[in-house]
Amino acid sequence: MDFTFTEEQQAAAEAARGVFAGVAPDAVPSPALTPGAVAETYDQALWATLADADLLSLLLDAHYGGAGLDAIALCLVLRESARVLARVPLLESSAAAAAVQAYAGEEAKADLLARAARGETVLTVAAHGRTGHDPAEQAVTARQDGGTWVLDGVQTAVPWAHDADVTLVPAHTGTGRTVLALVPRGHEGTVLAEQFSTSGERLGELRLESARLAAPDVIDADGAWEWLRDLLATGTCALALGLGEQVLRMTGDYTGKREQFGFPIATFQAVAVQAADRYIDLRAMEATLWQAAWRISSGAPGPLPAAGDVAVAKIWAAEGVRRVVQTAQHLHGGFGADVDYPLHRYHAWAKHLELSLGPASAHEEALGDLLATHPLG
Repeated sequence: MDFTFTEEQQAAAEAARGVFAGVAPDAVPSPALTPGAVAETYDQALWATLADADLLSLLLDAHYGGAGLDAIALCLVLRESARVLARVPLLESSAAAAAVQAYAGEEAKADLLARAARGETVLTVAAHGRTGHDPAEQAVTARQDGGTWVLDGVQTAVPWAHDADVTLVPAHTGTGRTVLALVPRGHEGTVLAEQFSTSGERLGELRLESARLAAPDVIDADGAWEWLRDLLATGTCALALGLGEQVLRMTGDYTGKREQFGFPIATFQAVAVQAADRYIDLRAMEATLWQAAWRISSGAPGPLPAAGDVAVAKIWAAEGVRRVVQTAQHLHGGFGADVDYPLHRYHAWAKHLELSLGPASAHEEALGDLLATHPLG
């Protein structure tokens, strides 16, 4: 088996490292000191730089100005973005555009994809359902009324909802099918309320009250939502990995300089063992991430559907990133809680990522259901 990345994937990661090299994780006020959002919008200057570097169109075909790469390349870029807590809708917009390209009609593609590739149109996804615990597709109903679709329901904690031009909203029909609605910001029949994440970012509660959409603005292809949901979850795992790796690096730097009894605390066995355990967590997160991204990218068969590999990756990411930041806080002592030091920001982002698209327990349940349906051996 060949575990190396292709030249194109490595080039995307290298470009991302160059773009994110100058990004400061503490460029906005601390979420610990801010009662509302840390900023009104995403980092638009960084977004423009990403567009100039062709990193917003990785998954799109050349016809739309894209690079035609895969989920692995996107995850490599997301991994770099999380190291600096980049405040951009890179995952949501890239995944939504890829879903439109793969499943939408030609009219929707022509209207959105070229502008999304240039960063002129921002997309996001309502993936958390009504409460954050129930399936997102069950939170909204969709019914046809002549040539239009009518949507009713609530989606909570929609990332970048106040900034995105279009939100992809999963909804269930009376026949049990799931569709994806492309809802423009401010569309008639929609109400957007303000919410906030643990990282201090501005989220939105999207209410749909008999919101009407034309047929081209609703993707009713089988498997569209499931594919998009798996890509979002895998991208979230990439963010968790990049964040965790940066936190462990910060911890190594600190414990290598902090002395007690005349020795760096990194030389103490208790400290070294804890750091080693977290390194093992990160390597498990990495292995399961690339397995999930490869299954999504290649469509290769396996003993379980690709959703099984995604569930395993999310289990490791959710639990692993939590353990990494908790150990880092412990080994930093009181310094880790200092709001003038960036570690507490990583802790807040890690909690948001842990719960994003469901905590580990939710994916353990999903994995159990898959194993019951597809017994191994």
